[in-house]
Amino acid sequence: MRADRLVSLVLLLRRRGRMTAGALARELDVSTRTVLRDVEALSAAGVPVYAERGRHGGFALLPGFRTELTGLSHDEALALLTAAPGRGEQAFGLGPALASAVRKVVDAMPEGHRTGADEAARRFLVDPETDLLARRTATGEVPDAVMAEVRRAVLAGRRLRIRYEATGQAPRWRTVDPIGLVTVRDRGYLLATRAGADRTYRLSRVLAAEELPDAAQRPSGVDLDRIWRERSARFLSSGDHLAVLVRVAPARREELLDAALAVRAERADGDGWWRLEVAFQDARHAEWALWQLGPDAEALAPQSLRAALRARAAALAARYGDPP
Repeated sequence: MRADRLVSLVLLLRRRGRMTAGALARELDVSTRTVLRDVEALSAAGVPVYAERGRHGGFALLPGFRTELTGLSHDEALALLTAAPGRGEQAFGLGPALASAVRKVVDAMPEGHRTGADEAARRFLVDPETDLLARRTATGEVPDAVMAEVRRAVLAGRRLRIRYEATGQAPRWRTVDPIGLVTVRDRGYLLATRAGADRTYRLSRVLAAEELPDAAQRPSGVDLDRIWRERSARFLSSGDHLAVLVRVAPARREELLDAALAVRAERADGDGWWRLEVAFQDARHAEWALWQLGPDAEALAPQSLRAALRARAAALAARYGDPP
């Protein structure tokens, strides 16, 4: 781990020039004391890093020093630089590793290509936090320690014990055989089996995790794309959730999609609105989600949902009908 950090420190100085101990500590997610120790270790190993005193001082490398990495094309580097600031940076707790990899990629490129790719990547913005049409829905965060345990078990092929909070249920421990990790629309999922039955767990609902020493009962080869398609198809055809036909204004479409469990069908209506068939956990979930959208959505079916929304609207109108 320290060797990777030392390489990252050198690459940061190669790319940015002079940096203070505080700036290096923030980039590497360590303390300034650790940075000072790392600088001493690099100097002792012959890396020409030196300190400049004063108000604008910091650490720097002697001009001309560089590490050598080869084999990456301009477009490959551009693709990685463009994707790195987006959602992939947080996927499965590998954000720091991705940041370190990007630094190595940039340093590997010839000087002319490095400057061009870095500038080109600034022209692309992937999955920003602010949407022009709607408020971005915050996704559940998975604690680093939990994500690390899950990731280790998946990669090592070990059984996994997780404390999981299913919708509407109290958290409880389960022992599963992990198959793989999937991320969809900023949401992470653990694909696993439990007592031989297929199970899909939302990572944001995993409260604790423990890798077990026992080998997971799973095939040696895996096709996650096929498994995900099959499980999605089974979910959509199952009868344990509520199907709703709804019309929604374009500006609120993403909010509806974020609230729904799944989308079965979707098409544009003649007036510019969208008509979708979506799945909710139950009637209460559907009523809550549609109520948040107000007049920008209309539930067309089932009739029971329309009646529930009408009753709620009538109660609110009655509450505000007279002055307080």
